[in-house]
Amino acid sequence: MTKAEIPELRVEIRDSLGAVDAAAWDALTGGREPFLRHAFLEGLERHECLGRRYGWFPQHVLIFDADTLVAAAPCYAKTNNYGEFVFDWAWQAAWERHGHPYYPKLVISVPYTPATGPRLLVHPDAAEPEVLQRRLLAAAMSRGSELGASGVHLLFPPESEAALANATGLLRRTGCQYHWHNRGYADFEGFLEALSSKKRKNVKRERRRVAEQDIVFRTLTGATAGREDWSRFHRFYEDTFEKHMGIPTLSEAFFVGTAAALGPQVVLFEARREDQTIAAALCYRSHDTLYGRFWGCSADLPDLHFETCYYQGIEFCIREGLSRFEPGAQGEHKIPRGFLPVPTASAHAILTPGFRSSVQDFCERETRMMEAQCANLMQRSPYRQED
Repeated sequence: MTKAEIPELRVEIRDSLGAVDAAAWDALTGGREPFLRHAFLEGLERHECLGRRYGWFPQHVLIFDADTLVAAAPCYAKTNNYGEFVFDWAWQAAWERHGHPYYPKLVISVPYTPATGPRLLVHPDAAEPEVLQRRLLAAAMSRGSELGASGVHLLFPPESEAALANATGLLRRTGCQYHWHNRGYADFEGFLEALSSKKRKNVKRERRRVAEQDIVFRTLTGATAGREDWSRFHRFYEDTFEKHMGIPTLSEAFFVGTAAALGPQVVLFEARREDQTIAAALCYRSHDTLYGRFWGCSADLPDLHFETCYYQGIEFCIREGLSRFEPGAQGEHKIPRGFLPVPTASAHAILTPGFRSSVQDFCERETRMMEAQCANLMQRSPYRQED
């Protein structure tokens, strides 16, 4: 592809990935990112985890060079803000106070997934990836205008995409998550040695309390977990959401189908006692990162959540040589367990006239606050100071 050919590219908006060739889509990321796999995104559609009931309507942006897919963005029209994890309730209230509808809006994201990763997907052989990424953004904004959307929102992009979006006029927002980084630990004991004495003792005490309850763990993948494992996990998942007044949007069929398709990229930690699974945590892995997504249990036992959701994942990362563990959104309680505050980004195009300057002021003030908060939270690092 040359610069002269760029204007001849064909842009399409698709309301389903079902008709998009899976291999062509996966070629954009090399299949390394589990949440961007065709099987994951199309599985959400096929198993009715999206649509009118949940307020997610696919509007995927695709760019073709002749018949070859060279770039794409997973994009959705939204009629609510559920499952985005970049909260804009204040913006919605401002629109409504001034008599404007806030919905629909467009989001370039992975539904229900607050994990940083590529959003403006470009084939690795493309000669000018940034040109294609800008065209993806432009196409999304054009589609947003056609739908009368209040804005277009790029959620959890990597820094390179956030900077490109900002350079093209989108407003940047900053959030905060808590991630664990592998410093080349040989084993879990090596990780513990990096902690301060007090924090190290606390982690050991939590793990010991779980072991003293005769709880053992096994690690399954999409290739080794059986139908019974997924049926049980789905019950855990639904129960967790219902306890916390959430909406369990993902079906058992979705878990079974994506596990079969993604295989080793799906990781399930099961806690067992007396040959019965009493808790489980579902994670996904890329080539270098483990992502914690959901957990549930049938027995509320001391420290079971920490072991199942955090320590099993850390051990897995060390064993598999993964560099990072993102256990999900929010949770300052993760800090003493080795997860440090990390800024996250989003970028926003405001399409409703008259609102951009107010949103820009909001974003700038919020960014200063979030940067200060992250700096303050870093003072609570559990790691020894000399590290």
